This record gives sequence, C-alpha cells and structure tokens, in this order.
Amino acid sequence: MAWDEWEQLKTQAAEEQSARMRLNQLAPEPGGGGGGNQQGDLKVNQKDLAAIGDAAFELRQEFEQVSNHARAASQKAAGGLKSEGFALGGALDHVASRWIDQSRSLLDATAHISNHLDYTKGAHAGDEVHIAGTVSSISTLDAGFNERKGS
Repeated sequence: MAWDEWEQLKTQAAEEQSARMRLNQLAPEPGGGGGGNQQGDLKVNQKDLAAIGDAAFELRQEFEQVSNHARAASQKAAGGLKSEGFALGGALDHVASRWIDQSRSLLDATAHISNHLDYTKGAHAGDEVHIAGTVSSISTLDAGFNERKGS
C-alpha cells in the first residue's frame, strides 16, 4: 500500500511541475507561418547586407583606436605601479595582457563579418548574372520548341 501511495505522489508531483513549466513563446501555428500575411521566410537585400558590413567595418576601425589607447594606458600604469613596488602593477599588467587577447578576438570577428558580407555581396551578384543567363537561355529554348510545334 505504501509503494502505491509513493508512486501516486511522484506522478502528482511530476504533473504539477509540468503544469508550472511554460516556454517563453507562443504556441506554433499550423504551417509554420508567423500569422497574418507573413510566410516565415527571412528576407534580406543587398542594401541591408551592405549596411551591416559597413557597420562592422566602422566598429572595427573605432574599436581598434580606442583599444590601442586603453592597452597603452594600462601597460604604462602597470609599469609605473611595478616600479614603485606595488603588487597591483603585476595584476594590472595581467589584465592588460588579457585585454589585448580579447580585443584581438573582437577585431578579428568584426573584420570577418565585414569581409564575409563583402564576399557574399559579390558572390550573389555573380549568381544573379548566372541565373539571368540560364533563364534567358531557357526562354530561347522554349521559343524554339514553340516554333517547331507551330505555335
């Protein structure tokens, strides 16, 4: 009898826990649409991509200048503290070294974003030329078939 009661309590607790858990989102709609006239597809144009790439480039340029200033000031302060015998100088030097590593990572990431979007812009422009050529050759073929059929 005690075992049955234990299993019942476990089931009840699991149901209560499940009832309290909620996802922070709406229930999915049939067909994957977002409601209204939306199809749920991500759409972006070349102007949007160019703006993101430009923003990444500008962020990189500005952050590089500010980062270099912060690095130089921190290293100078660390050197001054060390020369005066303060243990804080070594700690600040360690922080400045970590700053260099982290700022390089951010600079690399922003450069990668900018370069990738520039590459994507060029690649898609080439794709557009290829697709336009393919479509125009298909219409030429269709016209030839129509001529043969007597249309």
